[in-house]
Amino acid sequence: MAKATNSGRKVVASNRKARHDYLIEDTFEAGISLWGTEVKALRQGRASLVDGFAQFTGDELWLEGVHIPEYTQGTWTNHAPRRRRKLLLHRVELERLKRKTAESGRTIVPLALYFKDGRAKVEIALATGKKAYDKRQALRERQDRREAERILHARNHG
Repeated sequence: MAKATNSGRKVVASNRKARHDYLIEDTFEAGISLWGTEVKALRQGRASLVDGFAQFTGDELWLEGVHIPEYTQGTWTNHAPRRRRKLLLHRVELERLKRKTAESGRTIVPLALYFKDGRAKVEIALATGKKAYDKRQALRERQDRREAERILHARNHG
């Protein structure tokens, strides 16, 4: 029997604040170990990555603080909304992440939660926290760029 293909990437949740609060150094795509009701809740398009982070326990990487609400049609078998979820990566990637996070100031934050070819995936990033002045400078640069584009557009179409 042929396998049905759900090609494409359906984003369930994204953490836009992470790109503002952290300097993203490297990104990884990780599988995520979920229970049945969690998958159903994600397919409804409900999740929040705002307080999420990943940390090592032994040699395994766990995603914590991510909120996947209970499935509305679920019964007593429903999941806990903020439970720890295991991330699935290749051993080489895990070792590299563990080595990099051992250095001071680095953390692992989730950027997006999505379905790719019918499987739940998480885009995680190795990140360094930004200082307040870095955030203000990035905001100022973005506003300046927008202003310059607006002026060019007005000049060309004005």
